[in-house]
Amino acid sequence: MCMKVFFAGASGAIGQRLLPLLLERGYEVLAISRSAERAARLEAAGARALVLDVFDAQGLREAMLAFRPRWVIHQLTDLPAGLDPAQMPAAQPRNARLRREGTANLVAAASAAGAERLVAQSIAWAYRPGELPLHEEQPLDLDAEGPRAISVGGVVALESAVLGAEPLEGIVLRYGRLYGPGTGSELADPRLAVHVDDAARAALLALEWGARGAYNIAEQDIEVSSAKARHRLGWQPGYHLPGVPA
Repeated sequence: MCMKVFFAGASGAIGQRLLPLLLERGYEVLAISRSAERAARLEAAGARALVLDVFDAQGLREAMLAFRPRWVIHQLTDLPAGLDPAQMPAAQPRNARLRREGTANLVAAASAAGAERLVAQSIAWAYRPGELPLHEEQPLDLDAEGPRAISVGGVVALESAVLGAEPLEGIVLRYGRLYGPGTGSELADPRLAVHVDDAARAALLALEWGARGAYNIAEQDIEVSSAKARHRLGWQPGYHLPGVPA
């Protein structure tokens, strides 16, 4: 029986590396995008695709009920290409809204459709300052101010919705700073980096083997510890997508 995966964010930096892994393993993937052009590219890559906005709660629910996925992937962001500093002030509120409202819609639709597991993208630099390396049990920076408060607020909303969605098994991947194809950066942050292929691999492992909870995903145990992901997911950095330029 072919396993069904509903994929929001398949045309993003991580999504483009994750989609081939899913298809290679024989999953039937329904990917959504707001853009007809991107949806066409997703279909050309081998997925089923649907033009749909994650803010359309009713449309999302109907699509999920019709497809009946076993698993759901949430890799959506609304950030400028290369994280252009000039565009970030305007992008932060949009991205926070996506994490807050878009995630809530995805969780509600997945729950209505009887999905078993949802894996969502988060970030590893939303923790409250503390002794390094930071672990998943340590609190997020709820006292943040200014632009950081906007970002952290979106992260808190996303993680609360995903991790609290029982009986849906919610998994949150707190990625380090991405580098590699499609990320806008070819240089690794020396303290908090993860290659985009390693990020995609972590999502696949979480989808197939994960248990409810949050997992740090970073190459070095400097700012954060990724011991939990290594031990429970079997994740190790250094993976590169076969046949695709790294």
